[in-house]
Amino acid sequence: MTKFIRRLQKIGSSILVSIPKEWVDANKLEKSDEVELETGTNSLSITLSGDHKLPKEVVILYPVSKEENIIANITGAYLLGYDIIKIKGKSVISADDREKIRTSMRRLVGMEIVEEDSSNVIMHFLLDATTLSPEKILKRMSSIALGMFRDTLNTLRSEDKTVLQTIANRDDEIDRQYFLLVRLIRSTMVDTKLANALNLENIDILDYRIAANLLEAAGDTIVEIAKSISELALMKNEFKKIYDTAEQIEEIHKKSIEAFIENNRSLAIEAIKLHRSYQKKSTDVRSSLEPKKQASIELIDLVYTFEKIARCWADVADLVKPVYQS
Repeated sequence: MTKFIRRLQKIGSSILVSIPKEWVDANKLEKSDEVELETGTNSLSITLSGDHKLPKEVVILYPVSKEENIIANITGAYLLGYDIIKIKGKSVISADDREKIRTSMRRLVGMEIVEEDSSNVIMHFLLDATTLSPEKILKRMSSIALGMFRDTLNTLRSEDKTVLQTIANRDDEIDRQYFLLVRLIRSTMVDTKLANALNLENIDILDYRIAANLLEAAGDTIVEIAKSISELALMKNEFKKIYDTAEQIEEIHKKSIEAFIENNRSLAIEAIKLHRSYQKKSTDVRSSLEPKKQASIELIDLVYTFEKIARCWADVADLVKPVYQS
């Protein structure tokens, strides 16, 4: 971001300030074009009107260097909020790399290939950012994660491990929503108009970024739990102890997410108290397992992993701002 200093001028009864020529040229504005002004307590922002706003565009040269990765480059451009991503080849794009490009498209919500030939691929982001909702995206991530958690936990009681085979694929959808939310949040950081349209202040943007990261980490942790359970031999008594304790994690999740979405400090405190209660019970379970020679290290690790996911969701509750009396 470039800073310019301008002196206010008075012409007749009006106070005028000039706009930097570099900004006018970069945005291809001309005399009589309209811009939008937005005032704050100590600020004034000038943005392009909807008719003049140019899509953000980036070109990725192909082939990429050995140190680079075509999927990472596309994903990075997506997360930075580019509307158009062009892969421009000096040579024919290989079948292997073309498949990698298509694979990356499946992970990026709203990004589609619109043009393609032997040496070039052009992708556009087809969603209107102002119609997206950080709250709805976060709720979707939360709902998927909770379903994954329930199914994984229930295998400790049902002894049927077949559902565990679906957990990793379901986590892919959490990742897709996570990328979309990160893109939207980053865009609001550089676009005041978008932030205002979504009713997000700077602190909200930061909190959504942290909450999204915690939910994405929770999804990864559930996949880790599912893998551990699928590899463990059945130990009914021990599994029942873990199930009876970990069942409380679902309530921590529900209260934490609701508290965050509604900015409800009372609910957040309830979630934090539940987490403390769960920690104590989980410690008791570990203590009951450790003296037993037959209790495997993997089983104790499983208890620790459940504690990890409980911590992820309790941390979401910690983001809810306290209410101070003035």
